[in-house]
Amino acid sequence: MSADFQNWAGNCQARIETFLDSRLPATDCVPIRLHKAMRYSVLGGGKRVRPLLSFAAGELAGADVGRVTVAAAAVELIHAYSLVHDDLPCMDDDILRRGKPTCHIEFDEATALLTGDSLQTLAFELLAENRLSDSAETQLTMIAQLALASGSRGMAGGQAFDLDSVGKTLALPELEFMHIHKTGALIRAAVMLGARCSSRLNEAQLGKLDHFAKCVGLAFQVVDDLLDTEATTATLGKTAGKDAENNKPTYVSILGIGQARELAEKLQYDADRALDDFGETAFRLRQVTEFIIKRKF
Repeated sequence: MSADFQNWAGNCQARIETFLDSRLPATDCVPIRLHKAMRYSVLGGGKRVRPLLSFAAGELAGADVGRVTVAAAAVELIHAYSLVHDDLPCMDDDILRRGKPTCHIEFDEATALLTGDSLQTLAFELLAENRLSDSAETQLTMIAQLALASGSRGMAGGQAFDLDSVGKTLALPELEFMHIHKTGALIRAAVMLGARCSSRLNEAQLGKLDHFAKCVGLAFQVVDDLLDTEATTATLGKTAGKDAENNKPTYVSILGIGQARELAEKLQYDADRALDDFGETAFRLRQVTEFIIKRKF
């Protein structure tokens, strides 16, 4: 990636880290163990892909960066909570996340469960107590969109489908359905919340952004499946080969490495085409898309 993108992404990542650090409860605030676990699970790790998408969509829409920061932080808190819960023994039973022990290993299972619960509610607290739009109706739409993306018709539902699919052979449309919910829903929310921090886009433009985000969400998962097959644990910061070990259906297991890579490139092409009408204002979104497709970890 270009130095320009690296500088922009670094600034966005630093901004979101600083904001999250300021809004997560301090470790001297009771209950101390829970607050330590919350900060452990959120700060100092991850590529912050979802916040980058929020910031890029906000730039496209001409949104105030302070408002976008709040929206991006809320999405990232939901993502962090999902990782804590996904790693639990009752789910994926993993011991490594972002290059360090998972929350339930570092603390304990009960604390990890409460950590996820607390991160989720903090996300909605941020959306409710900060002005993100000049329109109260739009702000309610944003809160509802993140709730929908997080629940049984979004990320949680996708995870339920994922757990139910272990050991089964899925058709490609079934796998796509699962990941539109498990991975894609929150990525779509990241884009749409960033864009809705501005009132400049009409419904047709928002629809094109949503289609872009749907393509990017699926592409993200295809690349994730490729990395799980090809990268090492040290590179990924999480246990490599876990999906194959658990006999989970993936884009690689269904399509093979070559066709899975072709699918990721096609999804990138489709995402780019969805942005054609936005011209140069979509520059950052295109860069983030390339970063997602080309990432090595």
